[in-house]
Amino acid sequence: MSETLERLIDQGVGREPADIVLKGGRFFDLVTGELVVSDIALSGDRIVGTCGEYRGREEIDISGRIVVPGFIDTHLHIESLLVTPHEFDRCVLPLGITTAICDPHEIANVLGTEGIQFFLDSALQTIMDIRVQLSSCVPATHLETSGADLPVERLLPFRQHPKVIGLAEFMNFPGVIHKDPVCLAKLDAFQGGHIDGHAPLLRGKELNGYLATGIRTDHECTSAEEALEKIRKGMHILVREGSVSKDLDALMPIITERLSPYLALCTDDRNPLDIAEQGHLDHMIRTAIAAGVEPLAIYRAASISAARAFGLRDRGLVAPGWRADLVVVDSLENCKAQMVFSAGRRVTDRLFARRKPVEPVGLDSVKAREVKAADFGVPYAEGETSVIGVLPGKIITEHRRYRLPAEGNRTGVDLDRDIIKVAVVERHGHNGNHANGFVQGFGLKKGAIASTVGHDSHNICVVGVNDEDMALAANRLGEIKGGFVVVEDGKVTGEIALPVAGLMSLEPYERVRDILHHLRQAAVALGATLEEPFLQLAFLPLPVIPHLKISDRGLVDVDRFALIG
Repeated sequence: MSETLERLIDQGVGREPADIVLKGGRFFDLVTGELVVSDIALSGDRIVGTCGEYRGREEIDISGRIVVPGFIDTHLHIESLLVTPHEFDRCVLPLGITTAICDPHEIANVLGTEGIQFFLDSALQTIMDIRVQLSSCVPATHLETSGADLPVERLLPFRQHPKVIGLAEFMNFPGVIHKDPVCLAKLDAFQGGHIDGHAPLLRGKELNGYLATGIRTDHECTSAEEALEKIRKGMHILVREGSVSKDLDALMPIITERLSPYLALCTDDRNPLDIAEQGHLDHMIRTAIAAGVEPLAIYRAASISAARAFGLRDRGLVAPGWRADLVVVDSLENCKAQMVFSAGRRVTDRLFARRKPVEPVGLDSVKAREVKAADFGVPYAEGETSVIGVLPGKIITEHRRYRLPAEGNRTGVDLDRDIIKVAVVERHGHNGNHANGFVQGFGLKKGAIASTVGHDSHNICVVGVNDEDMALAANRLGEIKGGFVVVEDGKVTGEIALPVAGLMSLEPYERVRDILHHLRQAAVALGATLEEPFLQLAFLPLPVIPHLKISDRGLVDVDRFALIG
């Protein structure tokens, strides 16, 4: 028997003092739903004792408080928080998020395997347990130009990495249903492992075919009816509440004690400003309980059910032999973390200081050509023009059609109906493509907003009222090596530099949070009415329309795309 096991046994039995003992509190038993009065003994990274009294080399009084298992964010793209994995770690771990399952899909679409390696190297250094799913859809679509291409051969060398769980969200569900060879090669290579799903609005027999490949999770449900069908068909539903995609309210009816073993929580994604103002998964838990959800159901979804869905069999309960990922909260209803333990280590600033830095990558990834105001003109045509309709709180958009005014031989904006211009400018240096169109729902009355965060290919996306401000905003992004820019009347009134692949800042998350606050104010000064105009802007390039038709070629057919190429 190893010395480590002997030590664990002796401390669990009580023959010798445990390393740490939490005394005077209660723990939430996610099996029975009881609040159990008990000491909790820790040895190294494990819990070794509950349901009794223990002595410890270090004893911590938690009288009046409750211990719950650490929370697991089951799907996010850390890049979309605009900070590096190290800063994400420092930002959300103190809130009780002890495990995060990320898909580096965004940086992979810019840098390919270099981006995935950056995340794996970072995950080996963070205090929280960051697990990585290998990005399955790079490029995400043939309709846009990405910075990289990742066929299955480039993913397989990462498969045995200790931080890798499996294959990330399989977004190309039409390709699966119609047996696209590239899709099938990736699915075949990861049979027997975890394959994450992504199937918005997919129902009926098409859903059956998608699931027949071994896909078992989905974070794209936007109604209780859709979620129930997927649960009946064996899927584990990841209830999402992020800065843009807000599905918690719609899915409240399924968050019950009966269904909780088949649920988990995810953010997909929340920015540092929203985290500072509201919280992370703790915000979801508070919101759900306040709306009448049973505490047992939501806390199960936040921990043990999430762990089981992704094969993390060592965490999710406050019980002997389980990983000591623990959150000490003031009450189940408030879910305010008073103390956090990650693998038995109490989370402090000193603990974060021990991490080794990881060299940033992609510092010169913005290679867009310089644009001029004339590049944003749309030739006038009689009849109706396609317009992208923004749906606040959702990443899906509507295809709308309007008669727009003429400005000479060009099509003009219509501020009375909140219709302004949108453009996408290729920024990876491959072809210099540029597409213009119109969008409704931002509220802008003047100026322009631009970003290099443009899902999923991350080209420059810019919305604006006039061509001159749009050109200035787009060109400024090249000067700062990526980020967000706000322009008003020919002047830059706000910006944040995101030089790591044009997606992430090198600044501490507190600084990013403060800059985002200023950017929101600058956007509001333009008339922006969206709660998250920059993240909403990031999702505009997605060719997603609610009424999907799956063609024989395995593509998503729509009447026409709103962007005019």
